[in-house]
Amino acid sequence: MLPIVEYSKELCQKLTQIKLSRIVVMVFIILILTPLFTHFYLSNIERSSNHITHNAHSHIDLPEDINAMKEPDLRVGVEELLRIKGSVLSELRDMERKRQKLLFEIQSYSKNIEELKQELAHQQTNLNRLKISVEQAQVAQREALQQNTPDLALPKRLTVNQFPPILPSLPPSLTRFCRMFLCFDHSRCSLTSGFPVYLYDPDQFPVMNDGWDVDGFLKTTLKQTLGYNPHLTNDPKEACIFLVLVGEALKDVDDISENVGNHLNLPPLDSNALKRLPYWGGDGRNHVLLNLARRDLTAASGDVFSSVDTGKAILVQSTFSHKSFRAGFDLIVSPVLGPPGGDVWQECPQMLPARRKYLLTFQGEIKTSKETHTNPSNIDDSDLDKEHAELDKFIIEHLKELAKTNTADRFLFEFECVPASDDNVNMGPQDWALCGTDSSRRTVLKESTYVLIFGPTFADLLSTTLLQARIYEALRSGAIPVILGGDQIRLAYDEVIQWRRVAIFLPRARVTELHFLLRAVPDEDVLMMRRQGRLVWERYLASVQSTLDTIVAVLRDRLNIPPLPVDTVAALSVFNDTFQPIQVTVAVETEQEESLGPLEPAYNSPAFRRNYSLALTQGHELWNDWGDPFRLYPALPTDPLLPSDAKFMGSGRGFRPIGQGQGGAGKEFSEALGGNSPREQFTVLLLTYEREQVLLDSVARLRGLPYLNSVVVVWNSPRLPSPELRWPDIGVPVHVVKAARNSLNNRFLPLDNLQTEAILSVDDDAHLRHDEILFGFRVWREHRERIVGFPGRYHAWDINTQNSWLYNSNYSCELSMVLTGAAFLHRHYLHLYWKWLPQAIRDKVDEYMNCEDIAMNFLVSHITRL
Repeated sequence: MLPIVEYSKELCQKLTQIKLSRIVVMVFIILILTPLFTHFYLSNIERSSNHITHNAHSHIDLPEDINAMKEPDLRVGVEELLRIKGSVLSELRDMERKRQKLLFEIQSYSKNIEELKQELAHQQTNLNRLKISVEQAQVAQREALQQNTPDLALPKRLTVNQFPPILPSLPPSLTRFCRMFLCFDHSRCSLTSGFPVYLYDPDQFPVMNDGWDVDGFLKTTLKQTLGYNPHLTNDPKEACIFLVLVGEALKDVDDISENVGNHLNLPPLDSNALKRLPYWGGDGRNHVLLNLARRDLTAASGDVFSSVDTGKAILVQSTFSHKSFRAGFDLIVSPVLGPPGGDVWQECPQMLPARRKYLLTFQGEIKTSKETHTNPSNIDDSDLDKEHAELDKFIIEHLKELAKTNTADRFLFEFECVPASDDNVNMGPQDWALCGTDSSRRTVLKESTYVLIFGPTFADLLSTTLLQARIYEALRSGAIPVILGGDQIRLAYDEVIQWRRVAIFLPRARVTELHFLLRAVPDEDVLMMRRQGRLVWERYLASVQSTLDTIVAVLRDRLNIPPLPVDTVAALSVFNDTFQPIQVTVAVETEQEESLGPLEPAYNSPAFRRNYSLALTQGHELWNDWGDPFRLYPALPTDPLLPSDAKFMGSGRGFRPIGQGQGGAGKEFSEALGGNSPREQFTVLLLTYEREQVLLDSVARLRGLPYLNSVVVVWNSPRLPSPELRWPDIGVPVHVVKAARNSLNNRFLPLDNLQTEAILSVDDDAHLRHDEILFGFRVWREHRERIVGFPGRYHAWDINTQNSWLYNSNYSCELSMVLTGAAFLHRHYLHLYWKWLPQAIRDKVDEYMNCEDIAMNFLVSHITRL
């Protein structure tokens, strides 16, 4: 039997090696020749039988033959014929059995051929995947050789560990020339220090003279709001800068007696108290003196440093003269007129319509002090001041005539306060006082398209508190500031904010061209400037916290120190440390007909790339028409996956992450899109609530999905999953994260285990094919700032009812939203949803248990303007 088996195996192997065309020809020949031979054989037998029968009949017909034939011979002939007939039938049955056997063997061979073809296609697919993986590895190797540098990891903090040494102080005549390279100790602020900031407790280290005190609101609020800043440190040894609150300085009337009445003539700031600060270091280097105005907006109270030896300290206030301001060293800020912190969107009026009731308004009054004051710089510029005064009189007369002209535009000019205000009677240099109350001024500004703001009357003044307060109120109400004397002044944080995209600056001499200029601005530019002003006010001026955070951020930006990573939410697993969930192997339902991509190990998006080079190469061109809350605003430090790669593009474009991941995912995507970083993966973020089997089926369908980094399941139910659940093994990690409470906002949790920029947000019952997912991933790679997904919606204002919105899911060519039940979006938007979006929106999502996808769509649209 053994040789027969071996011969059979050898025969089978030879048969499997025979080409399909030859087998088909052989089968065709067998099927054609077999009936022919059978028909020929049967025809011969029939002819023989007929011949015998004919002879028999012929013998019967002849009487002599019948007589001659014997009965035994006839019987023998018949039996012979019957025997022949049986033999023929038997042979026919044998031939039929052989034919059926041959047909069965042919079917068996055909089935084997189909199986071999499928196996060949499967092996060819695996070979293609291996080729892609090899090519990707070769590309990665070439990139590594070309760069010849390792990927950057999170840098270790490098901070000093000693107090500032005591150095001799410089005379004031030299410190007035201070710049960062002359009067700042950079050795305390290394590139990887994280920019630690230390705050002197204003109650523990008072620096006011007798009879003066710092506003209690500012003292309390500053300590509270600065506590939320990630740069604050309690260790003065490691501090890069030291903050000292010196104002708003107010007269402490309750503590003044007759014996100390003469102390009221002293300046509010005590020079000796400054020098007694424990970390002053003799000359005050790396110290920042904060003089923040709030209640008293007069210019006299704003300049508390005019007769004080501040050494090498950086001065931060609203009032400066050209002579006293040290560009690139001191910092002009806005007065802190808003709340301590929190959302301020409730105070913002509507952006539309572009044109309001009044084209241009102004409310103010020139008030002089009861005593004669001189120029703050103590230099005789009286001739220049007289010219300014004469020019201001001409401007006032021209504006009064403009208001009387017969034009469709309406103006509101009030050059005298009615009723008269005594708020600013103790002003130093002349300035335009504010009329009325904050509420009355806001009412007028909300109806103003533009608001007129005069530069300081004194030619030497660079900025005043009242000027910055008018800018604050204008931006809060959405009125575009028009600054006469704009070539004389500087606004808050102007080293990083492009104020020309917020306000119109006009020399005093061009006041006669003012009306023509304002009419020449189209509505779209009016809305653009109003929107830009809204963002500048909301992010950098609106509250005490935003002001302090911005001061810290501007100083950090001067030193080119990158921001700290954004805060993430700890991904707490639903399983304890000792429990191992049960995993089972799942089978792929259908084999892909083509290779969709390689099944490669996890490849996280590179972190901390371009942290240092982007600011150097781009500078402050990161600002666009809507500002850059990603880079400057300290309450939004940069994403560790997106350190300085989040920027705003100009020309009407919005947020766009740049750097790694520029085009394509894999070699074929890279070649198609021209990308220089071909490798990238995505993470599936899946929200579920008590649908265990539906969840497990959805996870199982992800097995074999190319470019999948990991799956993160947010368990939104308070009831933990059963330990008996059999989790599918899909070849990548599956993290099951416990949510703090049941909320649809948890769909966008910025979890710390999300290691890719691309996030695929899906519902637990979403059913997407692998090719659909990869197509969506590729489209997202081409539009990284957008939401790219599958379920579309359309919304518009109902022009018929004029009191409701249209919202539908009709499949048409016009869509305005992409629901996040199956969509790709950038990881940084998850952070913005929780840290930048107003809390009221997330509360509304919890109230309705719905609409979180609409909130995310509006967030992305607001940021990108797309």
